[in-house]
Amino acid sequence: MHEHPLPQRAQVHDAPVAAIPSRLLASWQRSEDYGVSLEEIQPVFTGTLDDESLFFQCGKEVLADLHRTLASEPVSLMLTDADGLVLNRMSGDTSLLRALDAVHLAPGFSYSEREAGTNGLGLALADRAPSLVRAEQHYALSLCTYTCAAAPVLDPLTGRLEGAVNLTTWSTSSSELLLALAQSAAGSTASLMLARAQGHRPRQTPRGEVFRVEAPRLEPGAGSLDDLSPRWNETLQEALVALRAGRVVAAVGEPGCGRATLLAQAERHLRPRDRILAARAPAPQDAEAWLSLWTPELTKGHTAVVVRDVDALPAWAAERLRDLVLAAGDAAISMTAERFEDIPAALRPLVETVVQVPSLRERPADVTPIAHQVARRVRGRDVALTPAAERALHDHAWPGNVAELVEVVRSAATRTDLIDVRHLPPSVLSGTTRRLSRIEAFERDEIIRVVTQPGTSMKEAADELGMSRATIYRKIAHYDIHVPRA
Repeated sequence: MHEHPLPQRAQVHDAPVAAIPSRLLASWQRSEDYGVSLEEIQPVFTGTLDDESLFFQCGKEVLADLHRTLASEPVSLMLTDADGLVLNRMSGDTSLLRALDAVHLAPGFSYSEREAGTNGLGLALADRAPSLVRAEQHYALSLCTYTCAAAPVLDPLTGRLEGAVNLTTWSTSSSELLLALAQSAAGSTASLMLARAQGHRPRQTPRGEVFRVEAPRLEPGAGSLDDLSPRWNETLQEALVALRAGRVVAAVGEPGCGRATLLAQAERHLRPRDRILAARAPAPQDAEAWLSLWTPELTKGHTAVVVRDVDALPAWAAERLRDLVLAAGDAAISMTAERFEDIPAALRPLVETVVQVPSLRERPADVTPIAHQVARRVRGRDVALTPAAERALHDHAWPGNVAELVEVVRSAATRTDLIDVRHLPPSVLSGTTRRLSRIEAFERDEIIRVVTQPGTSMKEAADELGMSRATIYRKIAHYDIHVPRA
């Protein structure tokens, strides 16, 4: 328990405690726990900015448009990364910019809750929700002359937190529309990111699926393969040993690499007849219902829980989860995240063993068996792959890991009983990593479509595409196209 029943910041706030929003009180408490100064911001300068990311490029363009509209207003517009590092700043008010420099709200400085205490962008990142922090609501008293509104930006394809849009003005200025503007800019940034991501479909926010109950007769993952490459089995054994010892395990690694599947398989070895629940992190606005629905299972001795993507949990939800786990005593719980340092601060002390799950490109021997398993689940029977298709799948780098492989094979298996290279998407057959324009993507896809047709010679492909053979060879090299032959 904390030494004080209320954060120090609450003790200098004029309003009755009951009138202070719960999110604000929780943020003040976290700020106090982090050791943030109540008097002034103590600057943390990083200086390393990622100005080549899709998020930064799109966000910069959106804020530039908004800045032209607000050029005469005393408002500073800025982007931050997911850690609260300020990436850029725009304002037509030089006096406001000088004042923000004095409190280090400038590019290269971090304004996360851990570094700057309660502020608009720090709270938006911590809770993954749009946030407005008015003058006296800031934790550090030196920020009480400002009002800040911020909205998080999630990658529309992966759902990963990319950063935030933050608008800051004087505390005496009208702030009614500030939060709406921040939310609009964040939404426009995500939309622009999607439009420039080669037309991929956005990740659908899960609705209704709070957890999945796996019957004892099923393999974890409702049919996932239990015996794969030595690299996978070594990692599985590492998790199994830790779970058998009663430790809380965090499986970390790239999204889609099979972190939750690994933990579920380890639990199934340990608990062949028990229930295994997988609780996927919800959208921030659904976190309250999410906690109330599945956390009663923590106290049941015949149940093991895998909490997926805890790095996507709002800070307050992570704190509630920590308290529930501690109250449950010896709850059988494990969790997944992309990196250990991304696990919310409240949950990190619970973790006793960290297991690094290898990406799919680090275990290429798993690609073919997983592909056959996915195809079998789609069609209800064995589906063959041609040698050329198997080589194409094996040689692909799989940036989206097993999740990408599952989607590729599922799409192919719904159309044929014999998967060949012509049934695979262009992204699998092209090694280019740079972003293509729509015209370039169309050209690449057309070349792949034609050259993967069975029995098509390069001369026939050239005739169909209206190009010379020399041009086709040059384009194939340009797009790094690889089409294995049978």
